[in-house]
Amino acid sequence: MRDRMLDDTTPEALAVQFQVLRRIGPAGRLAMMFELSDNLRQITKDGVRHHHPDWDDRAVEREVMRLMMGDDLFRQAYGKEPTEP
Repeated sequence: MRDRMLDDTTPEALAVQFQVLRRIGPAGRLAMMFELSDNLRQITKDGVRHHHPDWDDRAVEREVMRLMMGDDLFRQAYGKEPTEP
């Protein structure tokens, strides 16, 4: 992983990043992960709303779930085709 990160990050900057991550500890890193996950979900939701402004909240949420889960898992979880309301 460090090798890939060196492609666009100087070794000095990478060292600072790891220092900060170590300093905030596991709880801080976990909080960052949840915040990033929430942000990604909101971006996905906003994109679905942009492409389908006529959809209601339930349809948007279902599409977000489909995009996150994939068609096969979505079908197993909801028992419907992804395009069905």
